[in-house]
Amino acid sequence: MCGRYAATKSPAALMEEFEAADGTQGGAPSENYNVAPTKNVVSVVERHPRDDDGEVDTEAPAERALRVMRWGLVPFWAKDAAIGNRMINTRAETAAEKPAFRKALTRRRCLIPADGWFEWKVGPVPEGQPKKKAPKEAFFMTDPGGSSLAFAGIWETWRDPKGDEDAPPLVTCSIITTEARGQLTEVHDRMPLIMTRDRWHDWLDPDRTDATSLLEPPGLDVLDALELRPVSSLVNNVRNNGPQLLDRLTPQPTDLDAPSTDAAADGALFDVPDTR
Repeated sequence: MCGRYAATKSPAALMEEFEAADGTQGGAPSENYNVAPTKNVVSVVERHPRDDDGEVDTEAPAERALRVMRWGLVPFWAKDAAIGNRMINTRAETAAEKPAFRKALTRRRCLIPADGWFEWKVGPVPEGQPKKKAPKEAFFMTDPGGSSLAFAGIWETWRDPKGDEDAPPLVTCSIITTEARGQLTEVHDRMPLIMTRDRWHDWLDPDRTDATSLLEPPGLDVLDALELRPVSSLVNNVRNNGPQLLDRLTPQPTDLDAPSTDAAADGALFDVPDTR
């Protein structure tokens, strides 16, 4: 799954990296080291321009642009925007079948740039303790070279049926997830679907209605090249923000590290409370 990620690059940097125009209209969110659901995020879309009458001109080349969306998909038929709170992720295995996602998968796909995403590795349950007491270690998955990761996403526009007809629509998105592979399985059984640069155009192409063949994750050469960085439990709280959340966690010395006549196994202690 993907429930938290970091997005710290400026629109100018993303424009260059994704070869896109700036369609954020000055509304791009500031750098965020702890992006949480329902927050505004920057996405990348490709759309045909509209003609002078406001109609989509399918004869004109599609244009790639940055766009601001709220994280948490609200289907166009929803009666209440609150439904988006539980639609932050879309499973690749069922996206083409679920009514909430299938139309967006066909017509409205996007890329969601990220510095990387956070995940929590669940440790063994202490003897005699309930499962919820299992220790959790926070990790940050990122490209060690600093390039953005492009999450596959879908998006929708929604108008409040009880609101002002002239009010602008709410634009929302969801991150597509898939089964984890390679080294990522050491942390969690799900991961965001990462789109490599060679697939950006196909995924964004507004004229392509069948995207099912693009729902496969990249090869192990891509996934195993990612850095799995242990980070502080500060990321557990959405109110915490700042570059310190991305710092590699340094294991603290414990009594196990003290000299002893007994043969003690080396280990690292991560103090990660169960606050997720």
